[in-house]
Amino acid sequence: MGKTSAGFWTVLGVMLLGGCAHQPAVKVDNSEQPYRIGREDVLDVAVWRDAELSRTLPVRPDGYISMPMVGEVLAAGKTPTELAEALKSSFQPYVQEPRVTVIVREVNSSRVFVTGEVTHPGAYPLRGRVSLIQAIALAGGFTDFANSDGIVVIRSDGNGGQIPVRYSDLISPDGNQDVMLRPGDTIVVP
Repeated sequence: MGKTSAGFWTVLGVMLLGGCAHQPAVKVDNSEQPYRIGREDVLDVAVWRDAELSRTLPVRPDGYISMPMVGEVLAAGKTPTELAEALKSSFQPYVQEPRVTVIVREVNSSRVFVTGEVTHPGAYPLRGRVSLIQAIALAGGFTDFANSDGIVVIRSDGNGGQIPVRYSDLISPDGNQDVMLRPGDTIVVP
């Protein structure tokens, strides 16, 4: 083998090995997020010293609630405190110094979706902090045909985007940190 062919094989080897190395890990924000009210949640709205305005009501599929005197109010996407402030402002023309409290009685909107090559694809309730590994376990684990190193988490939290995940990295001792899921995330297992 001459110098030129040895150089060719070296370059080819580097190219092939470089192609086998996996992409560097994507930085995932696993910080706690404040709870945002969602469609189908059930709320307790209390107006202090006004029992006629206080009520328990569901958030409609369009994201609104209906309140006496003020009508339709957008609830979905707001924290309970933000909604209480919006209601307080809406009630001010009708109620002297309104004090409004919003409590989420039932969390029905917080779900993640698992699809693709898992045993039981579907929607799963998100109760507390749930990791990607836990969600895959809820869905019954991988099927025999799953590409566990090609998982994608599609995040629909306003920032959007896709998070590629290699399961082998998650479970290795020196692997990446697990992805903490957020309401509305979709896990795709090819």
